[in-house]
Amino acid sequence: MSQKETIALSLEKREVLGKSVKHLRKQGLVPAVIHDHGKDSHVVMGDYNQIYKAYLSAGKHHPIEINVGKTKFTALIKVVEFNPKHNTLSHVVFNAVDANQTVDAEVPVHIVGDSPAVKTGLLVIHMLDHVEVEAVPSLLPDELTVDGTKLVEIGDKLTVADIVVPEGVIITTELEHTIAVVEETKAQESEEAAEAEEAAEAGSATEAKPETKE
Repeated sequence: MSQKETIALSLEKREVLGKSVKHLRKQGLVPAVIHDHGKDSHVVMGDYNQIYKAYLSAGKHHPIEINVGKTKFTALIKVVEFNPKHNTLSHVVFNAVDANQTVDAEVPVHIVGDSPAVKTGLLVIHMLDHVEVEAVPSLLPDELTVDGTKLVEIGDKLTVADIVVPEGVIITTELEHTIAVVEETKAQESEEAAEAEEAAEAGSATEAKPETKE
């Protein structure tokens, strides 16, 4: 997605609160709230499909232009709740942001480039799929990347420190956090264990063999 692409969303004020919001969900609406720079929060709701589409496009890192009647907000999605039984969107929390103030956001990390380790049959374990960053809203990246060609042998790993960071963006996740690491497959571990066991048995047999007298 282009960083300049505008994601727009129209919401309505919500009068229904508490447990009664379940009736809204049955009508295809999602209850939500907009936190507004320490001011009173705005209790809102919107069409399920429109909010879900905005979430898929924006994640927790791309600003959304929200209209509530005649009031406009630029906001980031802060919290998304899902119904665990049906895996459907059940509630969203937006944080209104100031275009000139740095904000915290959660940005996905993708490994780019073919890993030599994978080509040789080793296993690449992904351990981190997003990082926390600080930037003004207009500079928030839609994704960050790390070079997968560095993953060659068992024990090789990529950390947050290996991420390519755009100008104006600060990563606040600890740089030592592992993004991916190369390990043996279970089959390889079993094969090595079997070979080690065979070698140990061969050694024992040699030691136990009686000496031949002339």
